[in-house]
Amino acid sequence: SDMGELHVRSLLVTGANRGIGLGLVQHFLGRPKPPEWVFAGCRDPKGQRAQELQNLVSRHPNLVIIPLDVTDPASIKAAAVRVEEQLGGSGLNLLINNAGMLICNTIDNEKMENMTRIYTTNTVGPLLMSQAFLPLLKKSAQRSLGSALSCSKAAIINMSSSAGSIEEVFLWDQAHIVAYRCSKAALNMLTKCQSLGYREHGILCVALHPGWVHTDMGDSVGHTPPVTVDASVRGMLKVLSSLSEKDTGTLLDWEGKVVPW
Repeated sequence: SDMGELHVRSLLVTGANRGIGLGLVQHFLGRPKPPEWVFAGCRDPKGQRAQELQNLVSRHPNLVIIPLDVTDPASIKAAAVRVEEQLGGSGLNLLINNAGMLICNTIDNEKMENMTRIYTTNTVGPLLMSQAFLPLLKKSAQRSLGSALSCSKAAIINMSSSAGSIEEVFLWDQAHIVAYRCSKAALNMLTKCQSLGYREHGILCVALHPGWVHTDMGDSVGHTPPVTVDASVRGMLKVLSSLSEKDTGTLLDWEGKVVPW
């Protein structure tokens, strides 16, 4: 019954071929009233790492896999054109900026190239994605009844982390991951800026901490993470269904709790 308020007509998930991205795609497709369109962005749709996503396509005609590298502006533009064609005049309801990367290093070993690469993927990517898909998000907001912000109207969800919380510095003893932490702290600020810049267009913007999840990325830190993809995604969908005006520009976790900046 908690899921009742979430009416997603169309969504795009970046980094959708594995981990949390794939989990989000699977859960949206499995809903009693699935979206008309689920766009799954991934760098190499034909590759080995996208096999599970490919398997879903045969069973779900509403799933469209989009070649998408969030570090490449040309790739982002091409994806926006492709999605717009497929939507045929209706807007994009929900953009989930999930693609991310992490390189495990101690503070002494962080390198300029890692800082730059990770920032480009985790922070610049969501900026460029949101810019490119803004016209489609605006269209969705305009078509929606009522003025209150919600994920059923139009929303940008940035997958962040409490590892980027300056107050919490989650799991410091397990992993310094300075470049990753800096990129997520910056993503939290981007989310705040987007919430202020896009409120007038009727677009909700929230940063979500999915928990420390048992994925390739989560496992790379060297301990087994406590949260499964399934539990994280279920929790996040529940959070998405309850988001309103008061939540725009905030950082929440998969249980709906506020994470300190």
